[in-house]
Amino acid sequence: MTEETALSADELLDIVDEHDRVVGRAARADAYARRLRHRCAAVLVRDPGGRIFVHRRTDRKLVFPGLYDMFVGGVVGAGESYAAAALREAEEELGVTGLPAPTPLFTFLYETPRHSWWCAVHEVTCTFPVRPQPEEVAWHAFLPESQLHRRLDEWDWVPDGLEAYRRLLAWRRDHAGPAVPPAAPVDR
Repeated sequence: MTEETALSADELLDIVDEHDRVVGRAARADAYARRLRHRCAAVLVRDPGGRIFVHRRTDRKLVFPGLYDMFVGGVVGAGESYAAAALREAEEELGVTGLPAPTPLFTFLYETPRHSWWCAVHEVTCTFPVRPQPEEVAWHAFLPESQLHRRLDEWDWVPDGLEAYRRLLAWRRDHAGPAVPPAAPVDR
């Protein structure tokens, strides 16, 4: 275990209830080992052309090693806001500074027999050249959304990211606003 991994495992997290209210604190490693519900921030990153940042996690990651993800992000530290964690994690993983604050979209509770966390989904456009952290990212590219959709059934994705992406697509449909009816023909 490297010093960085040890520090990451010792990082304190807020433990929350089913309503996302803080009920305690625990080290990250303990939260994972005991399936304590905590908080995560997920950020969908687009380039100015609208393509989505997709990456494969390194094999050294504590959770979901070696899997693909269409979000950057991670755990929210004890006392940290979702917004602060989203910006911090996005800048760290992309290797940039000066990123605009990611726009918060929605939260959802992600629960499986092994994992439990509240996830706050955000979106941001990155106009900087990215230099992802080699400790976090094994491969990356900005993909058109149509290409990302084709890869959903081909690549092994982190399950919480896949769930967040499915919920994002549904959220977009629900928040697209009413369709404007076509103009009525004019009788002349």
